[in-house]
Formats: sequence, structure tokens, C-alpha cells
Amino acid sequence: MGSAYAYDTQAGKRWEARYRKPDGKTARKGGFLRKRDAEAYITTVESAKLQGAYIAPGESRITVGELGAQWLVAHEAAVKPSTFHSDESAWRIHVDPAWGDRAVGTIRHTEVATWVAELSRDRSPTTVKRCHGVLAAILDGAVRDRRLQSNPAREVKTPRKQKKPRGYLSHAQVERLAIASQYPDFVRFLAYTGLRWGEAIGLRVRDIDLKRRRLIVNVNAVIVNGHVVVGSPKTHERRSVVFPGFLDGALTRATQGKNADDLVFPADAGGYLRPGNAKSGWFSGASKRARAEDALAAVEAEDRGGEFPGVMPRVTPHDLRHTAASLAISAGANVKAVQRMLGHASAAMTLDTYADLFEDDLDEVAAALDLQRSAALQQ
Repeated sequence: MGSAYAYDTQAGKRWEARYRKPDGKTARKGGFLRKRDAEAYITTVESAKLQGAYIAPGESRITVGELGAQWLVAHEAAVKPSTFHSDESAWRIHVDPAWGDRAVGTIRHTEVATWVAELSRDRSPTTVKRCHGVLAAILDGAVRDRRLQSNPAREVKTPRKQKKPRGYLSHAQVERLAIASQYPDFVRFLAYTGLRWGEAIGLRVRDIDLKRRRLIVNVNAVIVNGHVVVGSPKTHERRSVVFPGFLDGALTRATQGKNADDLVFPADAGGYLRPGNAKSGWFSGASKRARAEDALAAVEAEDRGGEFPGVMPRVTPHDLRHTAASLAISAGANVKAVQRMLGHASAAMTLDTYADLFEDDLDEVAAALDLQRSAALQQ
């Protein structure tokens, strides 16, 4: 148990609390006007020590900027380059300017909530969530280091992400998009295997088994800040994917005359294939051309008094992955098969991601229950 000691100052008598920290070293805190205030402080210290919640006063004076620099070093080693690039940008542009000079012990929950609200006025929910997540992760480290008792950034509400409608393509639309593109075989490949762009462009000839119609996904070539970074797949696990027979010709052409280490789908100029930018890249150009042809066909069909099945939606390269899931589900593939094809961590993730594609199953279940009940009651 500590003790309170009096000392004189120009402003008058003051009291100092002296106590031992959990490591046995002596600590002191002065400036108390009354002896009982110093003794009350000692009581709270002893109580915190017994509960394992003691925080040394000096520990909470470290700034967010100091901890942030340490967190970035550890974070870079723990996540994929694309994730680190996004988090580092959030730190540099938004978090450090707002909180870098603040001592972690001075940050309050309401301040963080206000900051999040102000960010939400001008930034997307994705950006706000990422910025909040970076600050919260840094303060989590402060809690684990015994610099804070609790994290003031936790339990702060962030804006909800609005799910954008996915561009599911039909078989005919995939074909029109492929024909309109510079790399038709690659477009068909993405739409019928469900590989992520980086997984597809990272494929080597040795990863393709034409006889068994299997391909092995073991790398992911991600474009980070204009540079291609090759690493493990998103789930860190290699997987085997089956491709349909009509892709035999495309993959035979793509692998013919190449060495085992050569890329299956390189760019015409060599190196990793890129989609180009969203406005003038080869993929966006193909999408625009296909949509324009669909729009013209729809007008011509209307003039003839007929109907056109639907103008192709605006699509991104990732929408071809969604299309692969849609086409597989419509062909009768079960959730587990789709999960393995896409490389999701669990079947639950596949169901959550593509719940809209399974809605028709509810009608089938209801109809089956109706028939089963009728048959049972007639017996």
C-alpha cells in the first residue's frame, strides 16, 4: 500500500501519492490539494493492480503518430500488398493528419464519433470504414500494450455500404462481350471459371491440365499502385478448378508452344495482362461496344414489333466472376461446389454473397411442401 506525503509549493501545501507499480518500481503523483485526495488516488491504483487494469500515467502520453508508425511496419508483414496499400493511404491521408499528434490517453469516444461523421459527409462508406478501422486497430495495440484501459474508437457507428447491383450476364451476353473484346478467349475463361482477375493472369502453363480439365490456382497477381505484385491467393490456399469442355480450344491455343513457366494469358506486348483504366481500357471498350450493339438491336426489335431479351448491363472484370457464379447456380451447381470454384472461405460466405441467386429456390421449396402435404393427407 502506498502513502501520502506533504510538500510545500509557492501556491501552498500540496500532497503527493507514492506507490509501487506492478513491476515493483516506485512511482509518485503530486499536486493533490488534500491528503485524502492523494490517498484516494492510491486506493484506485491498488484496486487497478489487483484487477490487472493498472495503467502507468506516462504510458498513455505516447502519440497516435508514434504508435501508427510501429503499427504500419507490423501490418505490412501481416496483410497482402493490396490491403496494405489501401490502409497506408487511409493512414497518410486521413488518420495521421487528424490524430497523429494526439496522446492516446486524451482521445475520447465522442471525438472519434464526430470525426467519423465529418468524414462521412465527403467520403464513401468504404473509405470511412477503412479510416476508422486503421485508427481503431492502432488503439487496440495501445490497449494490449497496457497504455489504455479501453479503446475509445470501438463501438463507433460507421455508415453502411450500399450494395451495388451486380452485372450478371447471360450466356449470350458473355459471348457478345467476348467477341467485342481484344481478348475473347480470356473473357470467356473468366466468365466460366470464376477466377479473380489476378488469379487468371497469374496462371502458368504448368497450372493447366488439359486432359483432366483442371487448373490449379496458387498465385494472385494484383495490381498495386500501378505495379503487379504476385502473392498467394486471397484465402492463402491453392485450389483446383474445373473448366467446361468448350474452353479446351481456348486453353490449347493459350498454352501451345509455351514453356511450363510461361503465362497462359499474357498481354500482347508481353507481361501480365491488365484491364486498362475504367474509361479507355480494352475491357471497358469491349463493354461499351457490346452495350451499344445491344441498344441498337433493341431499337430494331421494337421497330419490328418484337422484343429484345435485354441490353447488357455495365460490367467490370469482377462482374465476370459474379457471372460465373450465376451461370453455375442456374445450371444446378450446389453451394459447396460454387464455394470451391470461387475459393470462398466457407459455404456460408457463398450464400451471403449470392443470396439473391438462390431466391427462386424458396418457391421450389414451397411448391414441394405443398405437393408433399397433399399426398400425405390423401393416404
